[in-house]
Amino acid sequence: MHLTDFTPPQTSAPRSAFELAIAYHSPALLNHVVRSWLWAEAFAAKEGRTDLDHELLYVSAVLHDIGIVPAYDNVALSYEEAGGHVAVALTAGAGWAADRRQRALEVIVRHNWTSVDPAMDVEGYLLEIATGIDISGSRADTLPEEFVREVLTAYPRLTLAEEFGDGVQDQAARKPTTSAHRLVENGIADKLRHHPHEEF
Repeated sequence: MHLTDFTPPQTSAPRSAFELAIAYHSPALLNHVVRSWLWAEAFAAKEGRTDLDHELLYVSAVLHDIGIVPAYDNVALSYEEAGGHVAVALTAGAGWAADRRQRALEVIVRHNWTSVDPAMDVEGYLLEIATGIDISGSRADTLPEEFVREVLTAYPRLTLAEEFGDGVQDQAARKPTTSAHRLVENGIADKLRHHPHEEF
């Protein structure tokens, strides 16, 4: 397994989603969303999953945290739901059908679930695992170490621990009924600081 095994879909929605991510994410957050897509695709390959929508997975991965940045921080909604609505708007502009636009929202919202049944939502399942790998360190040792090193060299973590930790704590304080509060209560800041990939 190598970094070159995975290529972003070259269609309008993925290209536009990545342009939006570049425009609004810090370098650390941008690397995080790209790594999340790579971990998701790698996990799909590891499990032999061929029943997935790669375009949907990519768009959802690169936009899954855009609701945490100031420009898209919703006054009431959780950051993942806010990000999901950004994906709905973007994919509407790309001509996606209404049900597929809704899928982008669902995948992004479900990435913050504690677990997702792949039989119900394979893209949501993969993104939940991928973001768990990159944020909390769960299953961090399940992908080939050489591949992990290759990805982290190309897309280093930079200041992700501080930025993401601060962002989630801010969201939790302002929106205590959202998943951000659960993440804070479950020690997300400590998990980020002691993430096994910080040692690479």
